[in-house]
Amino acid sequence: MKKLLIAAFAAMMVLFSACSSTTVAPEDKTGLEGTKVNAYLIGEHMSVSDAEAKLKSAGYEIVANYKSVKKGTTIVFTNAALKAEAAKPMRSNIAVLRLFVDDQEKMISITNPVYFGKAFMQEEYNHAVFNAELANINKAFPGLKASKDEWEFDGLADYHFMISMPYYKEVDVVGEGTNEELLAKAKGHKKGKGLIFELKISDNTTLLGYALSKRTSKFVKKIGRANAAILPYCVTISDGKATALSAKYYIAISYPLLDMNGFMGIMTIPGAVIKDYEKVFK
Repeated sequence: MKKLLIAAFAAMMVLFSACSSTTVAPEDKTGLEGTKVNAYLIGEHMSVSDAEAKLKSAGYEIVANYKSVKKGTTIVFTNAALKAEAAKPMRSNIAVLRLFVDDQEKMISITNPVYFGKAFMQEEYNHAVFNAELANINKAFPGLKASKDEWEFDGLADYHFMISMPYYKEVDVVGEGTNEELLAKAKGHKKGKGLIFELKISDNTTLLGYALSKRTSKFVKKIGRANAAILPYCVTISDGKATALSAKYYIAISYPLLDMNGFMGIMTIPGAVIKDYEKVFK
């Protein structure tokens, strides 16, 4: 049975990989229909402090920095425009962008606001908002290049890895209670050591960056440290529920080049993510 499943998955991947189109350069993000959009913007290596200084000069607020992998740090940042979009129902994950400083490979990688904006905002995507963020980032970090990780712009809004895999809105509920109770649990679990950041988006919604267990977070090392900006993982507290993007969705959208063999190599991770957070909010 396992061999049959793998064969079916492989066949689906062939169908997905059959589509191709021109990659759009980071500085040219208009008329995206029928094109592919890069997930990350790659630049020359710099220190965490220098990267944060550039972000601040561009008007961004530094939410947190986090040792996402060995010799690598993820800087989480936001601004008023991003938080305004994130305040819309079920859009909290777009509140932050991420910059990964890789001290091992000597590079930086920034999440492309157009790519993740389209994926997370879907039918509510406003290109003027996210293209402006892209222009702002390119101005602050001259010379950024498109990553090889990419996906068709038209397919980002309803992205899922393959048939039967979850979509953006099919989140995992990892805790229930009042918002105040859930926030207290997040801050109290293991004396709050796992809480990386707390970002209030609206009166009813708070986005948390919360560390996965060491064992669970190792999946980044296994499938590619270049995209370590995926960590820290986020949990949304809203309407009496603690929810997280399905790992089957979030890992796939963050690693668009990941094939089925790679995904099969981390089969236990989606379940492990849920278990990690259920422990926090039990």
